Amino acid sequence: MVRILILAGLISAALRDYHDAIAILAIVALNALLGFTQEYRAEKAMAALKRLAAPAARVRRNGRVREIPARELAPGDIVLLEAGNLVPADCRLIEGFNLRIQEAVLTGESEPVEKDPRAPEKAGAPLGDRRSVVYMGTIVTYGRGQAVVTQTGMRTELGRIAGMMRAAEPQPSPLQRRLDELGRGLALIALAFVAV
Repeated sequence: MVRILILAGLISAALRDYHDAIAILAIVALNALLGFTQEYRAEKAMAALKRLAAPAARVRRNGRVREIPARELAPGDIVLLEAGNLVPADCRLIEGFNLRIQEAVLTGESEPVEKDPRAPEKAGAPLGDRRSVVYMGTIVTYGRGQAVVTQTGMRTELGRIAGMMRAAEPQPSPLQRRLDELGRGLALIALAFVAV
């Protein structure tokens, strides 16, 4: 539709109908401005989400507790977890006191899951059934604990999901398909009117 509007504006200008040409091109310019504004806001929102996804982590290294950016974590680091923390990496619990984790981001389960470092793990168990493991991006809702980092970045469960989403071909939504059909239909009708 934008291309048709630009073409109509150019034809109006060529026919010296400057009022229509200016009106049509003003509509195209406003459409471009609106699209730019929405894209800019979406990028700012994504940047804010990225800042949330890269929290600081309290780590025990060389016998000392210190706070480091989560992106600097490495497998083997000991992470200290307490209520309100965002889990910075996939970790295996080594200590936990009344520890509950909100795993809705991974499992869809709305209730926090009680975690226990002594819980036995079955091979191939679903994420929601692994009670001695905590995952990046989940939130500690209650209690405290310590865990050893096992995976970081794109090797975490959340990273694998992000990788699958990035690899998936974006499919147009039903609304986008219907709007494309509508646009094509309107373009054909407009061309028919121009021909007449």
